[in-house]
Order: sequence, then structure tokens, then C-alpha cells
Amino acid sequence: MLHRAIASPRGARAPRINRDELVAVSVLGQVAHPIGRDTPYRIGYDGQPRVLPGTGGIVLNRRIGDLCVGLAGDHIEPGVSLHNNGREVVGARDGPNKALITYACVGNVARVTSGPCRGQLGMVTGKHGGIDHLIVDFPTSVLLRLEIGDKVQIASIGQGLRLVDHPGVEVLNCAPRLLACWGLRAVDGQLQVPVTHLVPAHAMGSGLGKNTAWRGDYDIQLADRATRERFRLGSLRFGDLVAIVDADVRRGPLYRQGRVTIGVIVHGDSTVSGHGPGVTPLLTGSVRCLRPVHDERANLAALFNLRRLQPPRQQPTLAERDRRLRALLRRSAQATLAAPGRR
Repeated sequence: MLHRAIASPRGARAPRINRDELVAVSVLGQVAHPIGRDTPYRIGYDGQPRVLPGTGGIVLNRRIGDLCVGLAGDHIEPGVSLHNNGREVVGARDGPNKALITYACVGNVARVTSGPCRGQLGMVTGKHGGIDHLIVDFPTSVLLRLEIGDKVQIASIGQGLRLVDHPGVEVLNCAPRLLACWGLRAVDGQLQVPVTHLVPAHAMGSGLGKNTAWRGDYDIQLADRATRERFRLGSLRFGDLVAIVDADVRRGPLYRQGRVTIGVIVHGDSTVSGHGPGVTPLLTGSVRCLRPVHDERANLAALFNLRRLQPPRQQPTLAERDRRLRALLRRSAQATLAAPGRR
């Protein structure tokens, strides 16, 4: 239940955390180049093959605060995608990248350390599991000058964070500075958390069954129109903070009644079965401890005063737009054939 009548004030005092126990560690990644597949086609849940841009690279015209549904893209990562390309001789070969996506937390400050944008600052906005990318937002003027391969260093802090007065709430992937500006407030022992949308657990797809809650995301399926319209999921934006009801991610995402998980939208929609906008978890707990409250401005772009939000307009999915276009073309062709003088 999303309590629309309650709007969390921007001046709400941040909850107490175990600040003195937290450890800050610098981690680094390179701006990742997109990766091509053996075939350029992605087969959608509607059976249609499409050639679309996907993950990786520098997305020049989509940032947090922008609508993420209906784009001519697949799993679009707004801003910059980072990957540490180093290889380790001990442990996992991709250990440096695993550390990057584990240590970094949403809200951490990122700094470019090489190339023409050296010294420019950005912010971590999410983690994308599977491709194992860290997603970082920079001003558009910086995105236009960044180069593939530029190094970006993050002052990571947040893993191990606890809410001192709310032991029933577990915190994942969340920087202290995000908690400080989110507008959380305690009412009768319950933590009220501003969110833009409520998502039913039955809509969750890719990422279920994987223990990636601390270094990734899982996806909201938008193929079912009735669910999408009932919960306004066509109006999702990159950076929106959303509540997944009856969802528990403490040991990997799963369905569990009486629990709620709150996370951030990190990548865009997909036409591939089981996929959709990705959510990196930030808070999880019992509904007795966590209460989502509606706030249209509960988006990273607004909380950190980075840029203006797009209005949360309901958007048809790409598959739905294509279906409408095909129907329009069929009617047009039929009308042409039925016109007088046609044989």
C-alpha cells in the first residue's frame, strides 16, 4: 500500500547511522565500450526481432530524471557505464571489477582521473548485474567530452551501513549522503520512505534466483499491460526510488509476503522476455518497519538537485508502439486495396 496522502518533507532529519564504523575505500573503473553480440538482433516477447543500442558506453541524451520506458533501446544505462578491466592473479580473474561493483554505493562521489575531463565530478546511480557495470551520472557537458576508456575513481562508502534506531531495516548499496537527503522520517517506530511508485513482486523478473543484491539489480517486467497501467509503471524514470511489495532481497531477491524492498531504477526497459527496468536494492525490511510514502520527486536527480525531472507521464512500451504501428499499416493497406478502381 502506497500512502499517497503523506508527503515526506525535504527537511526531515536523516536517521542515525553507524557512521564511526564505516570504511571508505577508493575503487576505480574505466568507461566501458558497448559489447556487440554474435547477432545484432534481439528477439522481443512479441516475437519481433529488433536492432537496438544496449548496455555500455556513454549515453549522451539520457540521464537520471528522464523517462526510461518506450525508448528505442534495450537495458539503456543512463550516463556512463564503468567496468574495471583489470585481471587478478589471485582469486577470481575479474576480482577488481567485482570489488568495484560491490564497494561502490548509490550516491557515492565519482571523479574522472584521466582524459580531457580529468577532475570532473559525478555520482554513482546504480549497479547493473549480469553485464556487471557500475552506472555514474555526470553533467551533460562532461558526457559530451568523456572518452571511452577514461578512468573514473569512486570514494566508496556505505556497505556495512546500519540504521541505529531501525534494526529491522537492512541497508544495501546506499551511501550515507543519499540517506541524508532522501527525506526519511520515523513515525511511531516505523521508517517512512519517499518513493515514486509501488511495484508488485509478481512483476519482477530477471535477477530472481541470483545472489546479486549487493552488486546488481533485478528487473520489472512491463509486458502485462494491466499491471503496467494499474501501478503506473509506464511513467518510470531513471533514478526513481520505488518500493517492491512482498519482496525480500536479504539473501538474494525472492517473493515473501509482509516484506518490502526499496530500490532505485538503474537501467531502461527491454522487449526481451522477463526483462525490463532494473532496480538496485537500497533498503529491505518488514512492512512493520518500512512504510513507502508517495513523493513524485523521490528521484536521485531531484534529491541531489542535479537537474530538472521529466514529468512522470505514462509511456507505451516499445513493443506496444510497434504493435500499434503494424496495426495502422495493415489498416492503411486494407483501405488502399478496398478503394474504388483497385483490382
